[in-house]
Amino acid sequence: MRWWCVAVDERWSWTPRPYLGVWLLCGTLLALYGWAIRSHRRRNPEAVDGRERRRAVWFVLGVVFLWLASDWPVGSLGAGYLSSVHMLQYMIYTLAAAPLLVLGTPSWMLERMMELTRSRAAVRALSRPLVAAVLFNVVLIATHAPVTVDTLRSTQVGNFALDMVWLASGFLLWMPVISPIPEFRARSAPSRLVYLFCAAALIPMIPGGFIAFSPQPLYGTYELAPRVGPSALDDQQMAGVLMKIGNLPVIWAVMAVIWFRWFDREQRASRERRVARGRPRVAAVAGGVPPAPDDR
Repeated sequence: MRWWCVAVDERWSWTPRPYLGVWLLCGTLLALYGWAIRSHRRRNPEAVDGRERRRAVWFVLGVVFLWLASDWPVGSLGAGYLSSVHMLQYMIYTLAAAPLLVLGTPSWMLERMMELTRSRAAVRALSRPLVAAVLFNVVLIATHAPVTVDTLRSTQVGNFALDMVWLASGFLLWMPVISPIPEFRARSAPSRLVYLFCAAALIPMIPGGFIAFSPQPLYGTYELAPRVGPSALDDQQMAGVLMKIGNLPVIWAVMAVIWFRWFDREQRASRERRVARGRPRVAAVAGGVPPAPDDR
């Protein structure tokens, strides 16, 4: 039994091969989360509400996606057989596991983690939209460079490091949008929309296009691997297409939710302003005082 997925020079087999490190990581995350929640509830019984339960569901789903992207068969195929599955892993880490784990983290838990690690200033700096957008895409390009992939995929430690860097970059991407602490979010809905579009939809199209339209395989790991399905070049082109447009359904769905919530808030605020303007006129009529002329 191996600790983590790694590229191996063996024919692919559909015989299940669980990875001990993946199960230990996921089990540890769930155990620590459950312990923290129980401790908080003992100290603050009134804190138990529907939002806390929803957060717990989000967190568990985030761990499930983390396990799915890391363990057999996705982890094994992505580590040393198919470039397209390698790209699918990246998308699961950054577009599913990371945002669900962020949504599942209560503000008090994040505050406690920052206090223990003395990282509040660093988290605040990294959560600025411009910083997060630049660093997220630097990680995207650096971790998909041929030299990086071929070097890290060849060892279990390197492969683990690659996966965790992807997960961390996912946290970096989503903190300005859905951080449990409001001060770390982008200040307005329009700024969050622009940030998400540029950081996660527009810029990734450039390296994705380069990978998709390359005339030859870029990664020795996948070119020389025992074939599973398509040729190395076709497999790489599918990976490029995934990077280029595979993230758009998720990003555009989130942007739609942000826009509609923003629109609903603006509509309610507009109605409240109209009601507030009408109250003095109603009070004046009730008191027998002619209402002030309407300047409009």
